[in-house]
Amino acid sequence: MAQGLSNSAACREVGINRKTGNRWRYGRKVVDRSGREHVHLPITEERDAGAGSPRFLSEDERIVIADLLRARKSLRAVARELGRDPATISREVRRNRDPRTRTGKYHPFQAQRRAAVRRARSKEGKIRCDPELKEFVQQHLDRRGSPEQISQVLRSAFPDEPDRHLAHETIYQAIYLPHRGGLERTPGVLRTGRRARRRRRRVDQRTTRFLYPGEPVSRRPAEVAGRLIARHWEGDLIVGQGNRSAIGTLVDRTTRYVKLLHLPDGRTAEHVRDALVYTFAALPAGLARSLTWDQGSEMGRHDEFTRATSIPVYFCEPASPWQRGSNENTNGLLRQYFPKGTDLSVYSAEDLAYVAAELNDRPRKTLGWQTPAQLFARLVATLE
Repeated sequence: MAQGLSNSAACREVGINRKTGNRWRYGRKVVDRSGREHVHLPITEERDAGAGSPRFLSEDERIVIADLLRARKSLRAVARELGRDPATISREVRRNRDPRTRTGKYHPFQAQRRAAVRRARSKEGKIRCDPELKEFVQQHLDRRGSPEQISQVLRSAFPDEPDRHLAHETIYQAIYLPHRGGLERTPGVLRTGRRARRRRRRVDQRTTRFLYPGEPVSRRPAEVAGRLIARHWEGDLIVGQGNRSAIGTLVDRTTRYVKLLHLPDGRTAEHVRDALVYTFAALPAGLARSLTWDQGSEMGRHDEFTRATSIPVYFCEPASPWQRGSNENTNGLLRQYFPKGTDLSVYSAEDLAYVAAELNDRPRKTLGWQTPAQLFARLVATLE
């Protein structure tokens, strides 16, 4: 992966399963029958044993904190100097100052040792150690209460017992890590229905899933963001039952004119690339200046599409569907014709053309009750 391969490609090269590659990259924890936790560290480049995760303050940062505090700098000034949140610095000084001194002076090396011991200590968890608290939380989970709701209920149920006040993250961990919290992890205990927790990466850890990273949406020309000029398109897929079939959707950002991609053979990057090239080739010259898509793997061949059509592709940020809002709205309208959970492979290219024509002939409030077909026809006329 350091050579630029994706996770899947690297796993194929080494000859291992993709899930095994994920465990090698991120590490894992295994609990044996006796309840002991064994940590398998990720296979990464060698790091300084004292460095730890960048999430935590390092010894060098603690030395800077001590020097600035000695210079009578405020906590906010210290936070600005280190590029940290002020709450992080405040919590660090409060937790790790020397309790033996009258003024509670902050000693960086002692603070580093206290932090290391605190992270390494055994964490049994409040819920597991308190049967009454565990029963209270489990009862509310059985009644479909969310961890955040239960967290607030605990404050009113035990107003004089702050040790029984839990953050909602504590409840989540007790569900997903039974050896720590002891709560039952049944399929319906959480509204998401997930049996395992989804990994969330920090912004600086997110990497593109494409071999050739595309242009971010922030680099689109100003005329695209302002919808000042037509000919800039947004695209996506709507997926059928079991993720086995799909239809590609394209919409012009200004006129809201819709084109649908027929994908009878699948929705791989090659199929989507070919369908896009075919669809845009059928348009009059000059009617496509850019395409905005999400981070879906179906656009893995975006560089080949751009070379074939000279149309640049811009990609939205992760989990930011509003950056291609016209397409999201169009996909919602299309669900009237293609409900979720249906097999989309039964629809022919003629069926898709009929649906697109019906949508394009529908008056739209955002267009002053004109139709996309009318505006698009005027646009075509200006190019003739």
